[in-house]
Amino acid sequence: MEAADPRNSVPPGRATSFFGFVAAVAALAVLLTVGPLAALAGRLNELPAAFWTMAALAVVCDARPFVPPGRRQSSAVFPSTCFTFAILLGWGLGPAVAVQTVAVVVSGWRMGHAGWRSGFNAAQYACALAAASAVTALGPGSIFAGGRLRAVDVLAVGGATAVWFAVNYGLVSTAIRLRFADRWWPGVRSGLGYELISTGSLLLLAPVLVAAARASAALIPLVLVPLFAVYRMARLAAEQEQLGALDPLTGLPNRKALLAEVAEQVHLHAERSARNEPDAHLALLLIDLDRFKNVNDALGHAVGDRLLIEVSARLAGAVGERDLLARLGGDEFAIVSTGLTGVDAARATAERLVAALAEPVSLDGLPLDVGGSIGIAMYPEHGEDFATLMRHADVAMYDAKHRNDTIAVYAAESDHNSAERLGLLADLRRVLEAGPAGAAERDAPVGARGGDGAALPAALPTAAGGPVDAGRPTPAGPGRWRARRHRQRAEPDHPDDLINRIVTAADPIRRRAAGPDAEPGGADAVGPAPQAGPACGDVEGVGRITMYYQPQVAIATGEVVGVEALLRWRHPRRGMVDPEELIRVAEQSAVMRLLTRRVVDDVVEQLAKWAAAGITLRAALNVSVRDLHTGEIADQIADRLARYGVRPDRLQLEITEGALMADPRRVLATISRLHAIGVAIALDDFGTGYSSMQHLRRLPLSEVKVDRSFVLGMADDADDAAIVRSMIELAGALNLRVVAEGVEDERTWRLLHAAGCDVAQGWFYARPMPAGELTDWLARYRPLRPAAREAESRPPQAR
Repeated sequence: MEAADPRNSVPPGRATSFFGFVAAVAALAVLLTVGPLAALAGRLNELPAAFWTMAALAVVCDARPFVPPGRRQSSAVFPSTCFTFAILLGWGLGPAVAVQTVAVVVSGWRMGHAGWRSGFNAAQYACALAAASAVTALGPGSIFAGGRLRAVDVLAVGGATAVWFAVNYGLVSTAIRLRFADRWWPGVRSGLGYELISTGSLLLLAPVLVAAARASAALIPLVLVPLFAVYRMARLAAEQEQLGALDPLTGLPNRKALLAEVAEQVHLHAERSARNEPDAHLALLLIDLDRFKNVNDALGHAVGDRLLIEVSARLAGAVGERDLLARLGGDEFAIVSTGLTGVDAARATAERLVAALAEPVSLDGLPLDVGGSIGIAMYPEHGEDFATLMRHADVAMYDAKHRNDTIAVYAAESDHNSAERLGLLADLRRVLEAGPAGAAERDAPVGARGGDGAALPAALPTAAGGPVDAGRPTPAGPGRWRARRHRQRAEPDHPDDLINRIVTAADPIRRRAAGPDAEPGGADAVGPAPQAGPACGDVEGVGRITMYYQPQVAIATGEVVGVEALLRWRHPRRGMVDPEELIRVAEQSAVMRLLTRRVVDDVVEQLAKWAAAGITLRAALNVSVRDLHTGEIADQIADRLARYGVRPDRLQLEITEGALMADPRRVLATISRLHAIGVAIALDDFGTGYSSMQHLRRLPLSEVKVDRSFVLGMADDADDAAIVRSMIELAGALNLRVVAEGVEDERTWRLLHAAGCDVAQGWFYARPMPAGELTDWLARYRPLRPAAREAESRPPQAR
């Protein structure tokens, strides 16, 4: 059963104002035309045959108005306009309004208009004709008095034409605005040009028709020839426009047609939503074929074109009658699915499309498997215009590809290019390009600097805490820093105190915590005072990047054997940015390269600072898949290790199992180069990815890190405990060191010791902290050994 025309109804919330306007226009039309119509009754016998010929042609032609292909019925062209305007010029307002009203009633009946629509159309035409008649009355008399057309008559006809069009279009636009509220203007603006050409041509033909009628009524039907010519030209132009909206290869609508359809359907579904109808949702589905590039590369573009034609036919058979299937270009298709009750209905459509593509396409006896990834954006939940829906469907489609899925519905968290994330990415680029304090002097071989850029002292005391001759240069050599001259001062005797003073002078966080007495330039300053402002690490409006370090402790001995370097960004407006969000945003752009360079530089410099202070630690840092796809990170690490004189075994890179699976060949090449340099490689988040025994066997790994998701639950969950023990045994069989993340309590610590785990990190030992705080923590830390703890907890008689 055919659905009722939605234009025959009005949204409930707008019915009062809209119908009030319709009534006002009708009342005005009656007021303006009641006199001329009343006088018409006595003139009927006087009207010539030319009038009756025009009247008959007006009604007959409007019985089948011209609706251009691809346009709505509201864009129909009514030829009666030409005849009724000619009647107005030749015989006055009353006859013109009468004929126009009859033509409107006939066309309304043929097109299924509601009674109020036909009534409003008749009233709007009556008002327009009355306004045009008033303009013609401003002339010196009858326009065609004496059968001659004067210059003032031409002006009067032109003015009447303009006024007719302005009044008619103004009334229609106002009615549309009252029905659609803020959605009225785009449709009115886009239709103005079309109305000027179509309706304007009919109005300007009217004087010619009147001139012919003055000569002979027999000439009037001849006007049908130019009318038909105009009709044909308009139709051909519309068909050309329609062809411009089709894809030449598949014959499907293209992006232009899709845009027009979405704009139209958004209006219709907005009306349904205002009426609280359940089927007020529409979905934009974006399909990208999988493995199509492989077909083009292997078999050629001719076969690829044939494949696209076959795929388009299959998709067309899977969509509903009310849905529009379009080809956007290449191997991308889009579908507008209308009248939906929700996202489940959109998913059902997507599943039909997936099923249609499941069977191989046979071309020349060769079966070709071509699947697809589908992204779904819903109106109004995910957007209320074509651009927004299209972008969100694109985000969902790439999300499906990323998850190796076939269907995905738009979710804000998957939108890596949202305005908020783009702003975050821009701020990240600014803070990275500004660099840490002293970045301009980073490459100058003038002395050691910490991870924050602060200068280190040129010489350090011996382990016994002896005095330092800071004024005497230290000979340069491999792995040593050239001395920087500074003011000689007495050094404290206690080595821990010395370390604290060095780190306090080098770390801005520690300087602020220690108060003004510890600021550079004070009595106990170490090295030159850094510059103020952004050079100290803060970038105006975007904050600064800081490295935090979490200790890694050997479980059996309690010795701190290393740290994991963790990125932290405190944004002045957003607060502390989630590290996972930070990496997720950066990985999608070239900013990841800047971020990796910054992290490597900071961590290697911090290792140099610790080495100079007599602290021997191994630092582990995470790298992304993007970093491992090129050899640049290996070159950078080799350069920084040599520049700062840091031993390669003091640095360790952590890679995830997902990075291994992304592109094993290129990742293995980069890892092998790092291993040749002497940098250790750890497999992070072990147990959560898809790495096989083959990867563990052939990769140059030195360590695996058991993911915290297993470690956190092993004290209460026997399955998690069994998984952790199995992973420890597997790593031990491969001679790999095992580090457990997320050790939060003593019971977990003891279970890991019993299972043979080598190293642990977590809040049971210490939280991540800036480098300065870590040095303080190391000074206070006393090794915690499981055996000693067990002896302390044992009853005295059992000892």
